[in-house]
Amino acid sequence: MSEAVEYDVVVLGGGPAGENVVDRTCAAGLSTALVESELVGGECSYWACIPSKALLRPALARADGRRVPGLAGAVGGPLDTAAVFTHRDYWTGHWKDDGQADWLESVGAHLLRGHGRLDGPRRVVVTGPEGEHHVLAARHAVVVATGSRAVIPPLPGIAGARPWTSREATSARQAPGRLLIVGGSVVAAEMATAWQALGSRVTVLARGPRLLPRMEPFAGELVAEALREAGAVVRTGVSAEAVVRDGGSGPVRVVLEGGEIVEGDELLMATGRAPRTEDLGLDTVGLMPGDWIEVDDSCRSEAHEWLYAVGDVNHRALLTHQGKYQARIAGAAIAARAAGTAAAADTGPWGAHAATADVRALPQAVFTDPEAAAVGPTLAEAERAGHRVRAVDFDLGKVSGAGLYADGYRGRARMVVDLDREVLLGATFVGPGAAELVHAATIAVAGEVPIGRLWHAVPAFPTISEIWLRLLEAYRG
Repeated sequence: MSEAVEYDVVVLGGGPAGENVVDRTCAAGLSTALVESELVGGECSYWACIPSKALLRPALARADGRRVPGLAGAVGGPLDTAAVFTHRDYWTGHWKDDGQADWLESVGAHLLRGHGRLDGPRRVVVTGPEGEHHVLAARHAVVVATGSRAVIPPLPGIAGARPWTSREATSARQAPGRLLIVGGSVVAAEMATAWQALGSRVTVLARGPRLLPRMEPFAGELVAEALREAGAVVRTGVSAEAVVRDGGSGPVRVVLEGGEIVEGDELLMATGRAPRTEDLGLDTVGLMPGDWIEVDDSCRSEAHEWLYAVGDVNHRALLTHQGKYQARIAGAAIAARAAGTAAAADTGPWGAHAATADVRALPQAVFTDPEAAAVGPTLAEAERAGHRVRAVDFDLGKVSGAGLYADGYRGRARMVVDLDREVLLGATFVGPGAAELVHAATIAVAGEVPIGRLWHAVPAFPTISEIWLRLLEAYRG
């Protein structure tokens, strides 16, 4: 084993969270090494957020165009799938990370390609592409930013069926004739929207009573209604018991509880995520391989003062924008502690170096047709947390800006108000273009803006944002 090379900070994982830690620590003058086993840029850049939105944008634009007088007749045909895939490939950099690697070099970081594992406190061993080993020692911090992976449940027959995960669903080169999707959350809903628009006959098989189970019930109901209108089959309350695919090719059959068989040409398992920590050497520092890493509000491990975890791997919020937010917090915290200016941090939350948005002001946008976006708790979650709340609903289609946006605009909005403090706790918007509404709600929730003050944040007319005025009017009665 070679002699250890010292850095101030060693980051395991080069996705958006890891990159943002590097940006902050390098800017603070800390020598930083980043270890990546695949592509710098991570899941989001190549197999999740970026390619999925590239596939979805043409579908949503066509759906919007079909609702606009004077344009509807011009967008009635099928999508140019070759052009859509070319657009997707451009945004993924054709699955090459040269630009990302160049950026790392420009900020002064050292990139090591290979698989990194902890080897005791502050020590990382990297196995390179040719089997060579590098030993790194961290003076101040090791940051785990290895993200999460798709979970495929151990159904009988699943191993030989070669199911898609989100990776295959976002990188496929052609639309399968029939696509079965097991699951009902964001990946299932978005990929059903994309592939139905790209020409597949989609069947969604969700175990729960509705799609998008972590949002307000009406979100999943409206998305399912639109998918059915587009030609997809959406079934809720059904459980997959086994999968059959002879020889790993040909049609794939999903056996449902009760014996019913549903057949397709490809199967996407959209059934959750697990942390990528199973082969990270956590056992060498007294942690359990395969577990999420618990952290405090500065994203520092509760077990070791030198160990940090950002992004999916800490299980606070499995969203790219939240991982980047946590990374900025952690990078600033590491820099402050390295400089000896953050002693007070160890006793509790400390301003700019404490993550709070991933707990109470967590925004999310789902790029289905209609779009669904939310921040903060749902009504049910707020009630379970013990808040005295009131939900205010309004039909988004009755807002002037929505009617001008599209004929027959269908959507709904809800705000959840804390009655004791008269501030917004949460908000949900469902409708075409609704994802652009969520940041205003995020500001109101994060800033605890009093309802009385929101009256003076006047929405421009005629925009869909006029929904704020209508919600406030409904609240006042």
